[in-house]
Amino acid sequence: MTGISREDFAGAAGISADTLALMEASGSAWLHSESDAEAVSRAFENFGVVVIEEDGSMGAGVRLKFTRRDVKQINRLETEGGIVRSDDAL
Repeated sequence: MTGISREDFAGAAGISADTLALMEASGSAWLHSESDAEAVSRAFENFGVVVIEEDGSMGAGVRLKFTRRDVKQINRLETEGGIVRSDDAL
């Protein structure tokens, strides 16, 4: 969905690629702790994936926050270098 490798996503989430493969194949996998689940959520957010909670009429799911093109552009801009400063305008 994000266009990155399983190994890169697993590394960003701090889980094994095998655990991620189980999640992809079955839609779920046992994560060893709440911190593992939070790390996966942060990795989703980092790569622009939004988790959609289940409601009464629709099931849970995921979608991209940005298009693939947007994500590539953001990643390109973030790796350009330069002075790191707060994003807040004064």
